[in-house]
Amino acid sequence: MVSVAPYDAGSYVVAAAFLDTDPVFALGDGTLLMLTSDGERRVEVHGGGLLAACMTQDKSAILTSGGDGRVMRTDAEGEATLMAELPRKWIDLLAAGPQGAIAFASGRTAMVRLPNGDLRDVSPSRAVGGLAFAPRGLRLAVARYDGATLHWVNTEAPAQELSWKGAHAAAAFSPDGKYLVTTMQENALHGWRLSDGQDMRMTGYPGKVKSMHWSAKGRYLATSGANAAILWPFFGKTGPMGQQPLQLGARGDQLVSQVACHPAEEVVAIGYQDGMVLVARFADSQEVLLRRPGGSPVSALCWDAGGTRLLFGTEAGEAGVISL
Repeated sequence: MVSVAPYDAGSYVVAAAFLDTDPVFALGDGTLLMLTSDGERRVEVHGGGLLAACMTQDKSAILTSGGDGRVMRTDAEGEATLMAELPRKWIDLLAAGPQGAIAFASGRTAMVRLPNGDLRDVSPSRAVGGLAFAPRGLRLAVARYDGATLHWVNTEAPAQELSWKGAHAAAAFSPDGKYLVTTMQENALHGWRLSDGQDMRMTGYPGKVKSMHWSAKGRYLATSGANAAILWPFFGKTGPMGQQPLQLGARGDQLVSQVACHPAEEVVAIGYQDGMVLVARFADSQEVLLRRPGGSPVSALCWDAGGTRLLFGTEAGEAGVISL
């Protein structure tokens, strides 16, 4: 039995997450909507609007950045702490690393706050498009124009350059650390096999890919940007090359805007531009409708650790907790 508890977030939902077991929505107006057993709580964290958000790797806090040039850490009690600041900058890229490390960027400026609190500049010569920490070690990928750069941020080791023409945006390492994938300004993904730098080209999207998420065991990378969730296979020695992707939740007239893979099963939650949400199973493409269409584009999806609750948020400030 599926039940939906709706909430009026009141502003664009930038991200959704669980702090312990409590849902939290990061909103474009600079606030966090936190849902606890005592009711709703709103915490103002950014005076200039909230632009990016992600969970710390230990899931104990949510990191946010915004138009006020600040990076904030907010815990489950609603206590917000300033972690870093770039005065007069809009910090619109953010990534959480191991041991409490944080990467953030604005324009051509990219910085890492190391576990000891020191800041390290990892700025490329071109504008930064995306940031991602590797699953093991303090290794950071900085996506940029014409490729990506890999830094061991706690050493003086030289950076590794990965080249591919074009503008690279969001970045993601595979859970086993063997691959790095970026979204492109054009309607495509690009990937590298890190053992030898082998390029992987994933094309054919009618729209830009703005959401991607690895499946629980890292066998598939789910992506938005088409009228179905496109899941590229990453098992085998060549990754997706020579293999056909899965296409789940296909609709003739609506593009997928968000994807979120289940934390344990080969199941993906899919959000669409008209506000509809469904889940689909990899093995047989079976679907279950969770939220009917009729609203604005889904802008955030997040499973809880047990995979029994799904958060959703939309560009118009609709939000909810779906219990399966």
